[in-house]
Amino acid sequence: VTSAAARAALLHVFLPARTREFIQGVVLRRYVPSQADIAVFEAIAAPPPADLFHALRWYNHIKSYEKQKASLPGVKKALGKYGPADVEDTTGAATDSKDDDDIDLFGSDDEEESEEAKKLREERLAQYESKKSKKPAVIAKSSILLDVKPWDDETDMAKLEECVRSIQADGLVWGSSKLVPVGYGIKKLQIQCVVEDDKVGTDMLEERITAFEDYVQSMDVAAFNKI
Repeated sequence: VTSAAARAALLHVFLPARTREFIQGVVLRRYVPSQADIAVFEAIAAPPPADLFHALRWYNHIKSYEKQKASLPGVKKALGKYGPADVEDTTGAATDSKDDDDIDLFGSDDEEESEEAKKLREERLAQYESKKSKKPAVIAKSSILLDVKPWDDETDMAKLEECVRSIQADGLVWGSSKLVPVGYGIKKLQIQCVVEDDKVGTDMLEERITAFEDYVQSMDVAAFNKI
């Protein structure tokens, strides 16, 4: 259908003979004007003749909404989307097809949004990695209580402790100490130390302490706690 007169005639047949009928209302039973009515109204352009009374009544009614047409519900489509399914409107078909081919309303926006989202994600990851690299690493440490036993009651315990504290290593800090009686006048040295787990172990401490064999009989771990 390519002329306004032919469209008006088709509309007259298409509309039921009721007081208030609308283009989408006939199909969807929603008896309210919509953008579909505006599309057909603009295509007809002039009032239908009096013998097309259904179309004329519809035209006059839709014309009363002229000031409100922008706010009517729905989305305006191509004219051929309305009316009987077996009638095709060819007005502007070639132009519309060409315009559809030339304009991508969604693809470029989606791609641009995707690129922006990707860029934002990369920036946030870079910030996270930067903060992570600046954050000091957690150093695992342990508090160890050692029992260092002498040979007998004649062992110089002051010298024994001096020998123990002379052991120096990266990640080793000596703490408080005291002499604890074990019987028969013999006392053992109980000494605290804090070690970094990756650098100092109990095996190393035992080897270094028992190396002072003139004073030390043995060494035991009395307590071991992670800090």
